[in-house]
Amino acid sequence: MSILNTYMQKEQQLKQLQEELDKLKNDDRLKAELELKDKLEALMREFDKSAADVIKLLDPKPATAKAASTTCTGRAKRKLKIYKNPNTGEVVETRGGNQKTLKAWKEEYGPETVEGWLVKNED
Repeated sequence: MSILNTYMQKEQQLKQLQEELDKLKNDDRLKAELELKDKLEALMREFDKSAADVIKLLDPKPATAKAASTTCTGRAKRKLKIYKNPNTGEVVETRGGNQKTLKAWKEEYGPETVEGWLVKNED
């Protein structure tokens, strides 16, 4: 592509963007938002407040709570299960079924039997 073609395309794009900008300038919604922004900035200057101060004032929840909730995987913590082997008296506490001793018991005694050894479910 020649440089002249590139120039003409860019000129056409510029003209199109200028038309879009003119349409936006005449939009009443934009005018209302710009007026709100100007008034809000004037109030912030009058009371010597930053945007962060205004957000803290309008949002009653602390920002740290929001940050903590967004980093959560959304998965609930599993309940603690406590099993006691009646044959040996050994106790196993686990939050998942992949615990080594519990798996060995299930292989030896069967899963139904081992589930019968469940002593306590805790949160």
